[in-house]
Amino acid sequence: MKNKINIFKILALGLIVLSSSCAENFLDKPAYGSLSDEVLADEKGVNALLIGAYAALGGTTDYAALGGGNPWEATPSNWIYGDITGGDAHKGSDGGDQAGINSIATYNVDPSNGFFNTKWKALYEGVTRTNAVLKLLSEIEEISEAERANIAGQARFLRGHYYFELKKMYNMVPWIDETTENTNVPNDVDIWPMIEADFQFAYDNLPATQSEVGRVNKWAAGAYLGKTYLYQEKFPEAKTVFTEVINSGVTSNGLSYGLVENYHANFNAETENNEETVFAIQMVANDGTNTIGNANTALMLNYPYNSPFRCCGFYQPTQDLVNAFRTDEATGLPYLDNYNSNPVKSDMGILSDEPFTPDTQSLDPRLDWTVGRRDVPYHDWGYHPGYNWIREQSSGGPYAPKKHIYWQYHADQYSDQSSWAPGNAININIIRFADVLLMAAEAEAQTGNFDVALDYVNEVRGRLADNPEHWLKDYVDPENPMDGFSSDYAANYNVSRYPDGSFTSTAEAMEAIMFERRVELAMEGHRFFDLVRWGVAQEVINSFIEYEGQITTDVRGGNFSPDEGYFPIPQRQIDLSTTADGPVLQQNPGY
Repeated sequence: MKNKINIFKILALGLIVLSSSCAENFLDKPAYGSLSDEVLADEKGVNALLIGAYAALGGTTDYAALGGGNPWEATPSNWIYGDITGGDAHKGSDGGDQAGINSIATYNVDPSNGFFNTKWKALYEGVTRTNAVLKLLSEIEEISEAERANIAGQARFLRGHYYFELKKMYNMVPWIDETTENTNVPNDVDIWPMIEADFQFAYDNLPATQSEVGRVNKWAAGAYLGKTYLYQEKFPEAKTVFTEVINSGVTSNGLSYGLVENYHANFNAETENNEETVFAIQMVANDGTNTIGNANTALMLNYPYNSPFRCCGFYQPTQDLVNAFRTDEATGLPYLDNYNSNPVKSDMGILSDEPFTPDTQSLDPRLDWTVGRRDVPYHDWGYHPGYNWIREQSSGGPYAPKKHIYWQYHADQYSDQSSWAPGNAININIIRFADVLLMAAEAEAQTGNFDVALDYVNEVRGRLADNPEHWLKDYVDPENPMDGFSSDYAANYNVSRYPDGSFTSTAEAMEAIMFERRVELAMEGHRFFDLVRWGVAQEVINSFIEYEGQITTDVRGGNFSPDEGYFPIPQRQIDLSTTADGPVLQQNPGY
């Protein structure tokens, strides 16, 4: 059994409203079901509030987002805001379902789109819970200094995470902390320094290991601090902290950081919380609540349509992403400049009862742990049948997502069928060690250390090159997929390290690093935010629209402009901030 924080068991405590005194009558009595400061004001009470702050990481409670809205609108995996907008995924399903995503996918959004308000509220709910922890902690006297530092470090890490998400989504957002009295705060101050300070405090004060694997530790804080530096292009600072994390870091359960031999082990509930886990949102299935509230509710739409999973055909990988996994037959290296010139063969327009032969050319083995393709094993569920599992191929394309899909052999334990769509116990990786290595490679390349940058990239590629036993295999008996896998590979896989001396300039190194981040972290919510911070979003996204629009209808008419690197401040929040002097919150440029 995984030793993680059981976020579901104290979820209600995360919703506690601390009572406050009022002037008269019944108003000065505690609300039914609430707990007072006096009840909570000890080590046990503040730890209960801290669990509530962790519970907000999922962004949902039961079948709704925190603060209201659909759970997928608040998704911490950022499958909408990072992958669909970054060109790695189509919305999927059909054109009319969840229409709010359509405008996001074509970069024609406006501030009234409810998806942005739902995400905003869920993240600020997380901020509010962390602030409640820190405020209460400051009032507790009987607690050891070590435990005080640990609790404060965890709370400030979580607050840093929530604000990091808000910053990369909306840029100028109001900073509210445990000392803020009037929370109607303007968004006219850059909050990067405050995010840095939270992660620096956590890095300085958290222990190297924790009693539960789901709790964050010193080294997760260091990795997030380095990521914060990287987003600000503070490359020397990022390099320093990443070097410390890589050389000395351990997981919360005491495993030295490293890459697991089996790439897919990061996306399997049986093998997660391994040495590659830096910071993951813990998920659990069949928790006794008869809901999937703690079982990846925000991904409940994203299973193949008309399949054993029942629902709902969203989140389909793009052809542009699939083509990025093409490798050179001779070298095993990717086509950095022209990967779409030799596209991977698909079954677009081919019915499931019509003959189809999958692509036979050289491919990166990560493709088939990331994307479900026609006539390739879909875990142990059988060959992906193509058309029959696609809700509307003309708009969503021919592929299915795979990283968050549970296996049939352990579905009873790690899937949750308590709702009209499945849940599962697969954690959401916010930062894993491969991500750290590639961020460190970026910092090294930007500071002129090209050989070190190459070493980090090759460490990521070498995990695949050195472990062909963990490439996807074909079935022993295709008629009985649960009988296991043969020694024959499911496709023509070929992946290699870059030769020594391959990086001779920052531009050359960055081209390879940016490409490696895409194929290594595909469908993990990073792509759009990477493109924006690299300053290449307009060129890359509009090229994607031009290419993919020839294949599917959903992105046609889309156009990305420089102002769209950040999403609009929700109009609802601007309206709520309005005083007699006008709105306190100001809209982002271009909206």
